[in-house]
Amino acid sequence: MVLQESDKQTIQRKFVDLADDVELIVFSQESECQFCKETREWVLELGTLSEKIKVKVYDFVLNGDEAMNYKIKNIPAIAIVGKTDYGVRYYGVPAGYELASLIDTIVDVSRGKTSLSDALKTKLSEIKKPVHLQVFVSPTCPYCPKAARIAHQFAIENENIRSDVIEMIEFPYLAQRYRVMSVPHIVINNDTSFLGAQPPEVFIEQILLALRSAYNPMYS
Repeated sequence: MVLQESDKQTIQRKFVDLADDVELIVFSQESECQFCKETREWVLELGTLSEKIKVKVYDFVLNGDEAMNYKIKNIPAIAIVGKTDYGVRYYGVPAGYELASLIDTIVDVSRGKTSLSDALKTKLSEIKKPVHLQVFVSPTCPYCPKAARIAHQFAIENENIRSDVIEMIEFPYLAQRYRVMSVPHIVINNDTSFLGAQPPEVFIEQILLALRSAYNPMYS
């Protein structure tokens, strides 16, 4: 995917707000990966739009240790890493509506903080157990970027949370596994899910509800 000139100009304006360097670490493979080349080219082009964007490309098989280190199990994958690794990942080509959301996430990672309210940050800080969010999206879904953005913001604000945004069309076997029929579809710790671009307050409640269910003796 080659970025349109208008997109490049918009992204460069956004990247003026980058605070610190951000690494975009791409995991791909030359063979048996339909969207790897497109994703790799997109990230490499993105890296030309700011001196603060550093791009690394790893082969999923040849660099298996790095894949394990970043908890990458599917490709194409993009790990977005700032001063620390916040567990922010994007799986697939960030096309359509997802482009703007990903750019905003890159800016957040560079700052190491988000625009969430203090009340939300306080509530997030109360989450002490591991939370793995998987947000299934599609490029043509206008509501998906909101859910993707919130999940990534939660991961940036709480080290116990990691967030994967997954393009469902590119990963049909994952969509089938989690019974994704519409998007956005958010999976919490592999066993709980909810639908729609909910406000962050509702999103947090869904996480807390999932944690209470998982650690309640009645459910064990």
